[in-house]
Amino acid sequence: MPDHAGVAPQAVLLDMDGTLVDSEALWGRAEREVVSGLGGVWTDEDHRRNVGAASVPVTRYIIELTGTDVPPAAVAAELRAAFSRQLAGGVELRPGAKELVAAVARSDVPMALVTSTERSVVDAAIGGIGAGSFDVTVAGDEVEQNKPAPDPYLRAARLLGADPARCVAVEDSPVGIASAVAAGCVTVAVPSMVALEEADGLTVLDSLVGVDLRWMGALVREQRG
Repeated sequence: MPDHAGVAPQAVLLDMDGTLVDSEALWGRAEREVVSGLGGVWTDEDHRRNVGAASVPVTRYIIELTGTDVPPAAVAAELRAAFSRQLAGGVELRPGAKELVAAVARSDVPMALVTSTERSVVDAAIGGIGAGSFDVTVAGDEVEQNKPAPDPYLRAARLLGADPARCVAVEDSPVGIASAVAAGCVTVAVPSMVALEEADGLTVLDSLVGVDLRWMGALVREQRG
């Protein structure tokens, strides 16, 4: 791959829900719908506890919350269906997301979409950006272990032929951040539903507005030398 040392990261790895698209509220409504159908009540705190989580732990949480004897696969399927119904009304992009994706797509720096969401709903969820903007996309059901395990980011870097330590990963949730950091990526967080604080190896921004390859390249040099 081209040598971008000193100019840009080797690759840019972007989370979807809450990072590029403002879909966390849609997930919250979908979760509330499913839990209500099972006779339970889904609160804002329940949603915050599950921001960024994959289908399996969210399904497990819903089953424990409601005490239902509905099989996990059926609960997960209904959650996906409820989210798809929410998506039908459209989803907004987060500030700066479209501009960042467009700028990286115009460059020779490869870019991956790395999401906990299942492949079956990725294309609809990515909305106005479009999955075609990315060199590769990694969905939550395409890895052995989903976020917070490092598998999704390691797979994305491998597919792009990049060193994870020279990639910039952008996330919005503690679950996603844990995945990116565990993979060894230079990690940037743009909080969505959950407040985040800067920590070693983590840079927190208010939004993606103004973020570009030169800034990301400087961040890689600062953290990796």
